[in-house]
Amino acid sequence: MSGIPHDHYEPSTGAEKWLHKRLPIVALMYDTIMIPTPKNLNWMWIWGIVLTFCLVLQIVTGIVLAMHYTPHVDMAFASIEHIMRNVNGGHMLRYLHMNGASLFFVAVYMHIFRGLYYGSYKAPREITWIIGMLIYLLMMGTAFMGYVLPWGQMSFWGATVITGLFGAIPFIGESIQTWLLGGPAVDNATLNRFFSLHYLLPFVIAGLVAVHIWAFHTTGNNNPTGVEVRRASKAEAAKDTLPFWPYYVIKDLFALALILAVFFAIVGFMPNYLGHPDNYIEANPLVTPAHIVPEWYFLPFYAILRAFTADVWLVMLVDWVTGGIIDAKFFGVLAMFGAILVMALAPWLDTSAVRSGRYRPMFKWWFWLFVVNFVVLTWVGAQPAEGIYTWISLIASAYWFVFFLVILPLLGVIEKPLPQPSTIEDDFNEHYGKTEAGAGDAAATPAE
Repeated sequence: MSGIPHDHYEPSTGAEKWLHKRLPIVALMYDTIMIPTPKNLNWMWIWGIVLTFCLVLQIVTGIVLAMHYTPHVDMAFASIEHIMRNVNGGHMLRYLHMNGASLFFVAVYMHIFRGLYYGSYKAPREITWIIGMLIYLLMMGTAFMGYVLPWGQMSFWGATVITGLFGAIPFIGESIQTWLLGGPAVDNATLNRFFSLHYLLPFVIAGLVAVHIWAFHTTGNNNPTGVEVRRASKAEAAKDTLPFWPYYVIKDLFALALILAVFFAIVGFMPNYLGHPDNYIEANPLVTPAHIVPEWYFLPFYAILRAFTADVWLVMLVDWVTGGIIDAKFFGVLAMFGAILVMALAPWLDTSAVRSGRYRPMFKWWFWLFVVNFVVLTWVGAQPAEGIYTWISLIASAYWFVFFLVILPLLGVIEKPLPQPSTIEDDFNEHYGKTEAGAGDAAATPAE
């Protein structure tokens, strides 16, 4: 499974040998759990297990909720109330599912930022990065369709606004929008389609997660130095790595326990904190909410969508050059999806030969400004599209594209990186002290 030399599973008993010849599933599990892992990983590498937990939580709670949900515009809202009031433990299941989505996106954003900072998208891990971006897109689609299912005011009008964006596509937009909705407007056919896809897509995500894990097990894990594990011999690889079990499994489980303590406190004491009160009002096509706001994890891209209005000079120029084909509405849609596309293209936009941001002094400043910019976009996406908020969202949106399209390519040319350690072992010894060979290597773990 991995190119790093290590001990592979060898069946010992007759039953194990019989199974191994016919279905080497034990060998697959052994090689997965015992994979050599760089021994200098820090706490930012714990988000993988959080994401795995969230995926399982969402699938399990979602299946049970689906048993009691009715995907019909006349009964959907009432069925949610039935789950909350009459189903044994129904309120807890729904709150776990609702807030589990938020934890899912917190973990995925931390996972993405860690990958960007430590250069986990660079060769030979480009495919791993692209698969991760596909998972992220499917997560967004699944979460959006799930938000529509309660059939509250924000659900209905959110679906109306977002599906309306596809109508902005020249020539084919109206046909795509009608196909998505199942008719001319958000109605029963829309709810049925969204329910069906919301149930299906998590299993597609699970399949992609398996491929994602397979991909990074093939190339090996990245690490904070960006230096690759030595692969010349098993002895050299052993000096740079530790087996995933028990060292990183225990570390990941400890971190998961701390995160879940906070998560269950939110579920138990403030489950509706991240929700919108208008979604506890049944959907009414005749009453438009004063301010339509999506869930918090969509807000950065919602801010980018709204930033490029008809009075922005770039939008006016593109509108004039294309003869009105790309108007302000379509430009906003392109900008929103383009923001995800440029992030997916990071492996090819970053021209630096140095992988880790730890040794890139100029990159550090621009990266942390990018993180702050993301927070600003999240905040401004929840504000009305008027006054100073329009300028803030435009500046923040512009920086998003400048970071990927200008700064990353340029830094690879002008930046002078700091000296890197020659091996992972050297970095480990520098931070945690030199260990004795053999037993010392096996016993040492990063005490962050």
